[in-house]
Amino acid sequence: MDERRTVKVSKYLSKHLRHQPERIGLTLGEGGWVEIDTLITAAASHGFRFTRAELDHVVATNDKRRFAVEGTRIRASQGHSVEVDLGLPPATPPAHLYHGTVAPHLDAIRAEGLRPMNRHDVHLSPDRETATRVGARRGRPVVLGVDAGAMHRDGHVFRVSANGVWLTEAVPPAYLRFPGPH
Repeated sequence: MDERRTVKVSKYLSKHLRHQPERIGLTLGEGGWVEIDTLITAAASHGFRFTRAELDHVVATNDKRRFAVEGTRIRASQGHSVEVDLGLPPATPPAHLYHGTVAPHLDAIRAEGLRPMNRHDVHLSPDRETATRVGARRGRPVVLGVDAGAMHRDGHVFRVSANGVWLTEAVPPAYLRFPGPH
């Protein structure tokens, strides 16, 4: 499977497992799971054909491990804009987590902190390198530090997805560390 096809299938899966399952007649089950055969059939009936082998390749090679397969089911690991409870238990975060963004968003983040926007949770990275890659998707990355240990001690709940992304409802400005002089 060539890289362009891999990306195309991955984007299709993200769109329909995270944001618009109803567009191809899918209903996400408990935890966001859907039967793989149902997904493949629904996609084909809406003009996008892919094989189980292609799906398995996308799941196995996706560097962000966006998808999880359990038996005959698949789901997006996180990032949903549709209502879904992934059933992730609360977890104790490391002392510091990171968030990748771009400079045009900094004024709003300084004022309001990190908000989930159109997703259910704020996504945080366990290391600067991952946060840098996340921020770079939208331009020149800026990496913010998050005092996750203090947030947790103050009662904020964290969960960690199967692919290592830390999730929390919001990050108030007081827990953020901005780079450079300010």
